[in-house]
Amino acid sequence: MAELTEEVLQRLRAAGVDELRLLLRSVAADLDVPAAQAVLRNPHAGEEAMRVLADQRRLLSFYEMRRDLALHPATPQPIALALLSGLYWRDLVAAGLDVRIRPVVRRAAEQRLMERLPGLAVGEKATIARSASPHVIQALRHDPTPRVIAALLDNPRLVEGDLLPLATHENANPPVLAVLLTHRKWGFRYPVRAAVVRNPRTPLALALQHLPMLKKPELRAVANDPRLSLALRRKAELLLGG
Repeated sequence: MAELTEEVLQRLRAAGVDELRLLLRSVAADLDVPAAQAVLRNPHAGEEAMRVLADQRRLLSFYEMRRDLALHPATPQPIALALLSGLYWRDLVAAGLDVRIRPVVRRAAEQRLMERLPGLAVGEKATIARSASPHVIQALRHDPTPRVIAALLDNPRLVEGDLLPLATHENANPPVLAVLLTHRKWGFRYPVRAAVVRNPRTPLALALQHLPMLKKPELRAVANDPRLSLALRRKAELLLGG
């Protein structure tokens, strides 16, 4: 394999569609990773260029090439899908969020990421939770670990509708409900607050603390809910003036 000159590398980065096609045909056997990445940075590199790179099996022995090809917008869908399986979770997160990538590839990256979630450490899942896509949020919101949920609550893509099923779930983890109720943003959203206070799994001290912030319809619901502690129901009655 001959070493490519700086002039050739520059042409790989800047050549137009036709020149790049001809150039790749002539140097394909001599491409190393830096040269292939120069092609990937060329704004005129399309599906044909991606196929040439993917056909160089020795290049695909390098992780960075498999990653960069999988995440390139011009990579043909079958090639990108085949390369996803070997990506690290951080790169699957990036793939799921990159709107330049074909939707089918993004969804596949999200699916592979969700399949791996059970085997990841708490810290890894917390890192994912801070920036996860909406589809991955749906999987992470059921995590029983307060640290993961705390990270998820800071995700700018999280919406109220993602949290209400968690706030009302009959098997919710009490520490998770506490994290939700005391969060600086979501704990002040009335539907979320009301749902958590009315959840029998919410720690009693926190529920009692937030009960006075509920409106009369929710206070009546608390007072009449036999699943809730007697202390919580009695306080609701007092707040109603009963």
